Amino acid sequence: MPEFAELLKGYRRFREQTWPRQRERFAETLEKGQHPKLMIIACCDSRVDPAQIFDVDPGDIFVLRNVAALVPPFETTPGQHGVSAAVEFAVQVLEVAQIVVMGHGRCGGCQAALRQDYSGDEESEGRFLAGWITLLDEARAEVASHYGTESPEAELEMEFAAIRQSLANLRTFPWLAAREAEGRLKLRGSHFSIAEGRLYSLDEATGHFEVIE
Repeated sequence: MPEFAELLKGYRRFREQTWPRQRERFAETLEKGQHPKLMIIACCDSRVDPAQIFDVDPGDIFVLRNVAALVPPFETTPGQHGVSAAVEFAVQVLEVAQIVVMGHGRCGGCQAALRQDYSGDEESEGRFLAGWITLLDEARAEVASHYGTESPEAELEMEFAAIRQSLANLRTFPWLAAREAEGRLKLRGSHFSIAEGRLYSLDEATGHFEVIE
């Protein structure tokens, strides 16, 4: 586990190597603002960094990360809707042309949803996680009925189901669905295998995830 001193070593490498190479790019985004054309909704798992996986420059992608890369459905009730706010900003202000929901292998959030690890007392440890992963209750029931809850296959199918669920929930945002219908916005699902270092893409016509070579 890196201590802060180790992080500072990384910062110094950034200053010595990356900053000189990317200085003009940072200056451009500072002057003109950010104009990414792609949003990635990914898990906050420390092993899955979209910028590293896609090897992009500063300003290229607008990233939202949370537990299991989940998107709640559209709602108008009062509250602090962080995910919805980020999606709204990306679509309506930045006018991104694509949104990619990227799940990953060995996802702890998906495992917790599948095994209902935090389904106990609301006052117990894990209350926030318990509420969050209820977004997968319906998908979880279908996966459990077909694959059980303990096998590696069940875990993988739960990860795939979570991606499909987030894509379905994105389409409940009326202004987002309108842009997709008009051809102004493309939604994609992807899954990163940590074990293989490979990215899989969802073919929505077949419902299957295919490896990207």
